[in-house]
Amino acid sequence: MYEPIRTKSVHSMVADSDFPHRSREEELDIQLAGHLSALLALTDELRLASGDRELDSAAAELVTQITRLRGGHAPVRSAVAASVHEPHVAALHQRAHALAGRALVVAASRADTAAAILAAQRMEFHAAASELIAA
Repeated sequence: MYEPIRTKSVHSMVADSDFPHRSREEELDIQLAGHLSALLALTDELRLASGDRELDSAAAELVTQITRLRGGHAPVRSAVAASVHEPHVAALHQRAHALAGRALVVAASRADTAAAILAAQRMEFHAAASELIAA
């Protein structure tokens, strides 16, 4: 009644091939580097908008962690021309806080203490900055 299947399953073909697979650790490294890179872009924009010197050292620490996670490849930095006004800066701090939180979750699941500490410090900084702007 039914004709037997004569070809290999698509799923078994992929499993048998030489297709490169990444480990969970590698996937988490990629994800963490992405979150930290996005946080670096926001940090650069906030540095230009506010002129806060603490953001210079934070950016340097972010570059160090991203370079480590990417196997020695430094992140690409953008030259951002931001218009400075308070609502814009407040929104940037809120976005940076959220990104630092995501980075903290990934760093914790990866058991990366250095990245987790950096993400927690960034969360605290951006939360405090948001409170100052709101006050």
